[in-house]
Amino acid sequence: MAALHDWHITGLDVRNAFLYGELDEEIYMEQPEGFHVPGRETEVLKLLRALYGLKQAGLAWWRMLRESMIELGFEGLVSDTGLFLYKSERGFVIAVIYVDDSIFCGPNKALVQEIKQRFMQRWECRDLGDVMEFLCMRITRVGRTVKIDQCAYLETVLQRCGMQDAKTAATPLLAGYMPEANAQDAAIDPELQSRYQTIIGSLLYLTLGTRPDIAFAVTKMAQFGASPNKEHLAKALYICRYLIGTKNYNITYDGSSGYGLIVCTDSDWASDPAN
Repeated sequence: MAALHDWHITGLDVRNAFLYGELDEEIYMEQPEGFHVPGRETEVLKLLRALYGLKQAGLAWWRMLRESMIELGFEGLVSDTGLFLYKSERGFVIAVIYVDDSIFCGPNKALVQEIKQRFMQRWECRDLGDVMEFLCMRITRVGRTVKIDQCAYLETVLQRCGMQDAKTAATPLLAGYMPEANAQDAAIDPELQSRYQTIIGSLLYLTLGTRPDIAFAVTKMAQFGASPNKEHLAKALYICRYLIGTKNYNITYDGSSGYGLIVCTDSDWASDPAN
């Protein structure tokens, strides 16, 4: 939408976001090492606010954030809790928030900057200016053309998998490949399972971000995460080989075309190998 309508986009992140969350239940913790109160070393501390590492921290911060957005005049979307919409006679502002990373955008640059400044007065933030990165996705904008890629993250994934120097592959999976599950009584190799799940998890994040071209292959292989075998691992690494040859791929939103997002899909006939 920003590319199509030439919206202004700016970003920020909230510093120490989870520490703002107020707890609505009793939680105690031991005194931190080096901060014991002399003569009261056996006593514990009652937490009034969340700490990083608490399972309640994310929810507590989200409640505080949502209340602050409502106070600023935003309305939260029901269909996507990470989207907020501000409307006034001067125009509108859309806020995209994921934990502590935020993007504010809209057609009226002055209004976007004004709402952003009001948000920054409420929370201690780092102003990122024009958005260049969001959730490990690099954002490059030239006029009404916006490009998004995860090249840096992909390099990290390849190194994590030990595949940075492997040969390239032309496709995410071999044509016609149909993976088969292990026998129910097959022994699980914990080391192989851990490595397989790490690779698939990393590839899933790429899929959700900027690489829909590997979506079929990754989701197919993700079905075997509970009990993978060497064949499954080999095919997961085969996807990495495809990514080596396509590491500079990106998603391009060309607003000057006026057509929006154009996509096509191929059918596998409901996974029926007879077709």
